[in-house]
Amino acid sequence: MAGEAGSGALRELILVVAVGLAGLLLAVVAAFAPWHATPAGNAPAGLVELRSPGDPGSGPTVEHRG
Repeated sequence: MAGEAGSGALRELILVVAVGLAGLLLAVVAAFAPWHATPAGNAPAGLVELRSPGDPGSGPTVEHRG
């Protein structure tokens, strides 16, 4: 049965592999390309801390009762 597969199946398999490799390449480029644009050029990558646990202005205060 596998020997009966024609060149159409081979073309489809090559197309699937090519699309998969193109997607993987785009994912790698998106993951490792510098994307922090500044007027002076690309900023170095670093840790971004959104809020600090000790910062009183970091969010709404919720009173815990219980």
